[in-house]
Amino acid sequence: MAGRGDPPEGTPEGLPGGEDEYGSLVFDEAFVRAARLQEFSAQERMGEHAQAVRSRPSWEGRSGSRQALMLVLLILLAFGTAVYLGVRNPYQAPVDQPAEPLRTTVVPLAPQGPVTGGQPDRLFAHSPAAEYPSGAAGINFPLTGRTPHFSESQVLSALGIAKEYLVASSLEPGVLTGATVRPARLLVDPDQLEQFDRSVEQPQDDGRHAVAGWLVRFDPHQVALAAPSARVHGTLRVVEIDTDLLEVTADHTFTYAVRPAGPDTGPTAQASLFTVHRELHFRFDREDLRMHRAELLSSTVQAGPQACGADTTGSLHPLLAGERADRSRQAGTDPYATGRPTTSALCGTLAPSAQPSL
Repeated sequence: MAGRGDPPEGTPEGLPGGEDEYGSLVFDEAFVRAARLQEFSAQERMGEHAQAVRSRPSWEGRSGSRQALMLVLLILLAFGTAVYLGVRNPYQAPVDQPAEPLRTTVVPLAPQGPVTGGQPDRLFAHSPAAEYPSGAAGINFPLTGRTPHFSESQVLSALGIAKEYLVASSLEPGVLTGATVRPARLLVDPDQLEQFDRSVEQPQDDGRHAVAGWLVRFDPHQVALAAPSARVHGTLRVVEIDTDLLEVTADHTFTYAVRPAGPDTGPTAQASLFTVHRELHFRFDREDLRMHRAELLSSTVQAGPQACGADTTGSLHPLLAGERADRSRQAGTDPYATGRPTTSALCGTLAPSAQPSL
């Protein structure tokens, strides 16, 4: 029998007092606030075109907006920190400074007697180059560290590029014999390439366009190499001359064994020694270090045995075994002449101690 007030068939499904499947849920304040839709009040629904419900602002949307705002603030903070560190960082971004033209001086050294001849090994053994290392082993780095504005790795990079240029321009067989200039040219600052190419193609005695200022090259029609490698001795020095500039000075002596070239001569022909003293001044800015290239500031070359009247603007012209310098052809210098003296007027005397003592 149904209870008092209950219909005979029992409480209808879904009405209060029935078995409602949501009856166990508690619609507390947090649940109501989380609802995406909110019912208008009776007074609000009486208005014309009034809707039954309205959308509530999404707490999730607000939270997402706050997260986006925080992300923007973090990005701005990181950007500001990077700018600050960039200003305070002593290792500034590369600054490419225009390269100056190379200044060259080439001085032939004339022997006082006949050039000593013999086999290469014996000549080296009885010369001042007897204890010199062969090839690139004679070009060594000094003990060095960082400078006030350059790191140790940047200093070593400058020294490494300078050494590469010395090897490419003084020891590469193809360069020495005039077959190519590419190994040296690849390391030259782009601002100096026009001067380099003009020196190779149209050498002039003007202190700017002598091939010997850039590299060591022999006339392949007159001279051949009698030994596979030269003897080398010298020093490298590096100094910071500005907050953005390093200068490397290379001071080396290269001693080559040479012999006459031509079909009538061969490995059995008497060889002689030819010595080239090169002092090169390199300058490196940060862009040069990054691009692995060198700017040559000045080049001073003393080479002999050579005749004083020899044209050294192109190839070097060694006097070979048994030959003598023609003293009557030595160029004179007029002290009353105005203008820059030509390099052909410069000549030195090769000391007898520089020749092998056989």
